[in-house]
Amino acid sequence: MASAKGELLTKVGASIAAHNLFADGERIVVAVSGGVDSMVLLAVLRALASAHKWKLTVAHFNHLLRGKESDADEKLVRRAARKLKIPVVVGRGSVRAEAKRRKSSIEMAARELRHQFLARTSARVKSKTIALAHHQDDQVESFFLKLLRGAGGEGLAGMKWRNPSPANAAVCLTRPLLDCAKAELREFAASHKIAFAEDATNGSLDITRNRIRHKLLPYLRSEFQPALNATILRAMDLLGADSEAVRIAAIAWTKTRQPSWDSLPVAVQRRVLQDRLLESRAPADFDWVERLRLHPDEPMDMGGGKFAVGGADGSLRIETRAAVEFLKDEKRVPLGISGSTMFAGLTFAWEVAAAPGAAFSVALNAEQFDADRVGETIILRHWRPGDRFQPIGMGWARKLQDVFTDMKTPKVERRRRVLATTSQGKIFWVQGLRVGEACKLLHSTQRRLIWRWKET
Repeated sequence: MASAKGELLTKVGASIAAHNLFADGERIVVAVSGGVDSMVLLAVLRALASAHKWKLTVAHFNHLLRGKESDADEKLVRRAARKLKIPVVVGRGSVRAEAKRRKSSIEMAARELRHQFLARTSARVKSKTIALAHHQDDQVESFFLKLLRGAGGEGLAGMKWRNPSPANAAVCLTRPLLDCAKAELREFAASHKIAFAEDATNGSLDITRNRIRHKLLPYLRSEFQPALNATILRAMDLLGADSEAVRIAAIAWTKTRQPSWDSLPVAVQRRVLQDRLLESRAPADFDWVERLRLHPDEPMDMGGGKFAVGGADGSLRIETRAAVEFLKDEKRVPLGISGSTMFAGLTFAWEVAAAPGAAFSVALNAEQFDADRVGETIILRHWRPGDRFQPIGMGWARKLQDVFTDMKTPKVERRRRVLATTSQGKIFWVQGLRVGEACKLLHSTQRRLIWRWKET
């Protein structure tokens, strides 16, 4: 067991040196949630600190999401810091209240509050560095999460060893455990009797990351690739290097405008347009970039009467035009046991199956709903002013406009998206978004509506 400790300390120490994460004598804020990852990170940095004269401060943010469990996590972190003789700073914030105020998801609000707290703590203790406990398994999960959301090479490259804090660019976030697997951290905690808290929500399959962790990744490892971590991490490294090369090429072309736009590789064209959209504070996702690239002079609605227009030479201009009207067409569809229909350039097919339960399944352009909650008739239509939608996992309905904004859906694209409502007008599906909470599968579900769509 002693060798296991030495191996992990040596491994993390080598990573810190190789990536120049900390300087000797540096003040380091260690973000500690109470989970096994961050508790091991704290123990490892404490063991390495004396040789490098690091001055550690523990930072714990209580999200107030799990009542007594959240308070127990806070007490656990305080005890650990006291035992290791490390000062601790604790912050608290109501994530649910903040999410409601911002009209954002719980996850987004929690992330923003946590990073703000960590940045304030760094300023308070005069530190420029925050250590986070992200590890190898987090990287792999994030890869699939971003892949399913349609991320490009830069997003799929994953977390970096160090990058600026989103709350304060002068503060550096570091990840000393990125080379370590979750199993190594658990083994270290067990062999050295490190107490940690288990978050009950980590087992909830309502959360996409958890479904990836507990269902998708074990399946891929057992059926396709036992060494999945190594394979995905290598792919992420390659994607990151390629993305960086494209970024540099795009910057160089923007300065020289040579060679001609038409002779540029597609990847460089996309990156040039993406950078220009970001500079103009316009959505810069794949759909926007491709429409500007493939359809020059076609206006893209930025809202407020402003439109982005791409040129055949790779240029981008912002114009003021009349706003695009909402599309008013709709179609009432009786479901029956199975059927198909066409609407707004999409072909829909469905079937009702007597398959009880809430088991999760993955298929391209397909969703499943509780057929009895959906009802016998649905309405297909487009987004209208005032529409409210409750994505699965969210505690309340939000304006669909705000959901689109969070998802960075281009404004002109929002009006083209198709949505489905029950006969009473409850939105249960929106093209390109998560399914609705209103008609999701439950453990009590007796009949499933299997819903598929494709472009005509």
